[in-house]
Order: sequence, then C-alpha cells, then structure tokens
Amino acid sequence: MTAKRPPAAPISERQVARRERILDAAAEFGASTEFDRLQMTDIAKAADVAIATLYRYFPSKTHLFAALFDNRIARFVDQEWAVTDRGPISDIGSNLAALNRSLLREPRLCSAMLRATAAGYMKDLPAETLWPGSETALTRAILDTLEIADESVIALLVYSWWGILASSLSRRISPERAEHDLRLAATLILAGHEPEQP
Repeated sequence: MTAKRPPAAPISERQVARRERILDAAAEFGASTEFDRLQMTDIAKAADVAIATLYRYFPSKTHLFAALFDNRIARFVDQEWAVTDRGPISDIGSNLAALNRSLLREPRLCSAMLRATAAGYMKDLPAETLWPGSETALTRAILDTLEIADESVIALLVYSWWGILASSLSRRISPERAEHDLRLAATLILAGHEPEQP
C-alpha cells in the first residue's frame, strides 16, 4: 500500500472534503502522538474513510504529514498573512515570525510535519509533493507582497525560514531570537528588491 506512486488528486467536492477530513484527523493525532507511533489505520478511522482511500490520497505517512505542512502554511497565508503600510520587507519578516508562532503552538505536530517534509527530500518522492517549491502558498505570498519575480531570492529566504523554524522547535534559539533572525533574514536577503516608490 505504500508503493511509489503519485498521490491521487481530489476532483469532486466530496473528494476534497474527504481529503480535508484526513488532514484534520492527521493534525489531531500528530498533535498528541509521536510521529513514529502514528498509525495510518487510526487516522483513517478518525476521518471516517477506508484505509485504501487514505493511501490513495497519501501513499505514506511521509506524504500525509508533508501535505499537512503545506496545508497549514496555506491556511495561515489565506487567513492571517497581513500587508501593512510599513513596507513589504518589514511585512514579510513580520509574517514569517507570525507563521513560526502559529506552527510552534503545537510542537509535536510541527515536529511531525517537519520530519515528514525533510524525509521527502531524502526519499524518491515525486517533485510535486515536496516542499518548499515555487508553487507553495508561502512562496506565492512572499512574491505577491514584494512584487518581484526572482524566485531564487525567495527560495533563499524560505530556506532560511525553514532553518529558523527547526532551530526554534528544537529550542536551540529562543522565540525572541527567532523573530529577530527572521526579520534580519528578510532585510538582508530581500535588500535591493523592494519596489520603487512612485
């Protein structure tokens, strides 16, 4: 059931709702259970789907929690990403700090999602299931806020954010240091890319 194949994409509203139920169930279990102890059968049961259905959308636990990470980030971007009059670079730094705080509210779940996403890079998962990439909600939000098309600069910032998130999760840096470092990373990496004022 965990053969290498791309996850099925939901087409109908019913299929989208079913996939969302699976993600919600995974989030609930991931917040309370260590990643190695998470069972796909428990998640399927909580989502009220057959185990074969779960595996159709998510061929492995790695696929499931990497997709959940993308889902959580997309939800944050959709509901909480803020643009102010302080300027795009300041806004991006503030939003990345807020995203960190949001993800770290559930450290066990954050750990599971980071672990799955990192494992995706070490395994032969399809490229479209890996994160971060140019088509993620976070990358699009940064591009839209800054109004530039240089994806390599954005990728560098996203990788910096990733490292700061992992360091925060492992408590190698304090929340205050993480916020400072995210703002500094945005300022340094995006310097010279701020749109010209009319």
